[in-house]
Amino acid sequence: MEHGSRSNDAATSELIVSGVVVNFQGLRAINGVSLTLARGEVLGLIGPNGAGKTTLVNVLTGFQEVDEGSVSLGGADMRGWKPHERSRRGLVRTFQSVLPFGGLTALENVEAGAMAQGISRKAARAEALEVLGALGLAGKADRRVHTLPFGEERRVGIARAIAMKPQFLLMDEPGAGLNDNECEELKSVIERIKGEINCGVLFIEHRMSLVFG
Repeated sequence: MEHGSRSNDAATSELIVSGVVVNFQGLRAINGVSLTLARGEVLGLIGPNGAGKTTLVNVLTGFQEVDEGSVSLGGADMRGWKPHERSRRGLVRTFQSVLPFGGLTALENVEAGAMAQGISRKAARAEALEVLGALGLAGKADRRVHTLPFGEERRVGIARAIAMKPQFLLMDEPGAGLNDNECEELKSVIERIKGEINCGVLFIEHRMSLVFG
């Protein structure tokens, strides 16, 4: 079916990138990228370092303006939307190098994500416990994050993003620094995200084995 003839329901469940171009001082960082991500779908974006993957995520999350093209969420053009507006409308990002708050417990970290929805502390704590349980971290809820192994620390960061109830989750090289066993755990986490919260996942990686797995 052609995109233009899709139903309104379908349009509201898609993140659409159309012909995006970004230039940095005469250097073309992104050249005409187009993609469509539906809720409940995992889309892998692969390429070597310097290929423009993170720049595209910055475009999607409002940290980088485009020179050409457009990005829409739920059928609405996002041009001019600030990063916090995009997040509030369900477009959430995990950063390549930003880890959870190490001095807080795993529960407190995820609770902070849940409270970004504007819910009460009590409701946020309940949601945080549910998310930690879904990611196999229930037993680590009271551990300070800086005492956890790196793979579990990274999962707490993902849990914090999930607690924000995203419609679309942009994961910027979530496998960075993980060993093979931790990458296997990460694959399971992504499958749960897709299946249990009907969230579209844009998975940015240069590690081929992780993406194709």
